[in-house]
Amino acid sequence: MTKIALLPAGSVSDEAARYLFEGQEARYDHHKLIANVFLSTANGTTDYSIIPIENTIEGSVTLHTDWLVHEVDLPIQAEWIYPSIQNLISRKEEVTDEGDKLDYGRIVKVLSHPVAMAQCLQYLREHLPHAEQEHVSSTAEAVRIVRDNPGKGWAAIGTTIAAGNNGLDILEQGVTDHDNNFTRFLLVGNRPFTDRPSDVQKTSILVTLPEDFPGALSQVLSAFAWRRINLSRIESRPTKKKLGTYYFFIDINMSLDSVLLPAAIEEIEALGCQVRVLGSYPSFTYPIVEG
Repeated sequence: MTKIALLPAGSVSDEAARYLFEGQEARYDHHKLIANVFLSTANGTTDYSIIPIENTIEGSVTLHTDWLVHEVDLPIQAEWIYPSIQNLISRKEEVTDEGDKLDYGRIVKVLSHPVAMAQCLQYLREHLPHAEQEHVSSTAEAVRIVRDNPGKGWAAIGTTIAAGNNGLDILEQGVTDHDNNFTRFLLVGNRPFTDRPSDVQKTSILVTLPEDFPGALSQVLSAFAWRRINLSRIESRPTKKKLGTYYFFIDINMSLDSVLLPAAIEEIEALGCQVRVLGSYPSFTYPIVEG
């Protein structure tokens, strides 16, 4: 049985995990903190960790990226896209008027994960500008807190499955500001992922430039450009070693098994750059995105 570490039951990570491993025999170990998700796999308790790494609206989840780079050495084994559908959740009887209509004025606090909250800013500004906003470790945790505090007029932004798990009501569905709200997840661990086939392969690398080398980044990108290798993402993050020094996180739409990519990496290393391969892996696109 495959053992998988992830964020709490009822979170988008939970829904995304069940999508990727549909039909497979798997055991899910839920953790409140992303650090414990990573460490569960790093210490061998689980086979994989599921990590939300990027969102359509909010971009990269930098805390998770930094953990992947600085704290653990876990190869990326797969990536996939999953819709991040957020809902306003509470007890209906607490926040509706005599006509059973939602009364926003009765909601005094909204809780959620900061990334999920940011996906709903326009909705919150329009309907709940008076309500206090509180960030917690996950959307599932937000729903649990609302469940445990009846009568206070609290609401959570979270998933349908979290509302059902905690016996709460969905007051409004799909409160995210954009319909195309998707999250990219990474599956990390030491076991290759072979449960599902994919025609799309990607590779992720870290490139650290040599100091005082004018034009180094341009030369790095040229190593890909003249070989017509497509990059789907490039992002700079601090090395945490010295102010003003950065590494570049690069996603490449090509397998490391190809002829061109290893040659490009060799050229980059010849410039004096350090290159760390984070993984070469299958990529899965959600059917709605494909359509």
